[in-house]
Amino acid sequence: MKVAIGSDHAGFALKETLRLWLLDAGYEVTDVGTFNSDRCDYPKFGAMVARAVAEDQVDAGVVVCGSGQGICMAVNKVPGARGGVIRDSQDAIMTRRHNNANVASFGEQYTEPSVAVEALEVFLTTPFDGGRHQARVEMLAQLDINAREFDPLPD
Repeated sequence: MKVAIGSDHAGFALKETLRLWLLDAGYEVTDVGTFNSDRCDYPKFGAMVARAVAEDQVDAGVVVCGSGQGICMAVNKVPGARGGVIRDSQDAIMTRRHNNANVASFGEQYTEPSVAVEALEVFLTTPFDGGRHQARVEMLAQLDINAREFDPLPD
């Protein structure tokens, strides 16, 4: 499985922990940066990971910033990327099973490295439930196409 990973400066240490775990676990990893703890801006790295996922260059993405929130917002601006903030394994299960998330977002300031590693493993191995959740994921895809004209209550 191919995984893209990226972070800003506030997520760099956790990104490195997750990157090394991915490599040790046998994943093929594309690291888009940042490559040190010098100040930088999360939207750039969130977008690069999201594009890699949306363009099928990789199977999944992992992003990290201080809270996990900002970089996740950047991910979700890219059509075809569905990111969720992951604080623990239960978040990982639900974002995969119900939302078919393809990018896991972590907050270095909120999630201990061991918890993040465990949650990432769960995220990468949990399948999408489909069924009743498929229509909702399709609605998200429609928002990607044209959010301004999306009608959540069609006739």
